[in-house]
Amino acid sequence: MLAESPIAAIIPVNDMARAKRFYSKTLGLTLIKESPEDVMYETGGSMIGLYETPYGGQAQHTLASWKVADLDAEMKELRSKGVAFEDYDLPGLKTVDGVVESDDMRGAWFKDSEGNILCVLQELKG
Repeated sequence: MLAESPIAAIIPVNDMARAKRFYSKTLGLTLIKESPEDVMYETGGSMIGLYETPYGGQAQHTLASWKVADLDAEMKELRSKGVAFEDYDLPGLKTVDGVVESDDMRGAWFKDSEGNILCVLQELKG
């Protein structure tokens, strides 16, 4: 049943106006629906929804991840728009200049305007 159904990431935000600017202008996503309660963006055939709550930005884990063809190019573009990539030094996860690498992937994490953790990920062909 669910295997045939589209899915959307639903992300909590503290300040809807600020978050809309970030997702529209910084990330370049297309706004497809707006109501007093939430907004929806289209991204690569999927959707990201934002809703305002005082609990926005409190999750300490990745809320959404994009598969990209060229991680370096995506990071360069995002950095040119003011995005700062996170550095981690955790057991099993250490970034260098914002990038973690393994045999089959390269990834980088950044925070949105509300402090939510987002990821860009490049799968490597073996």
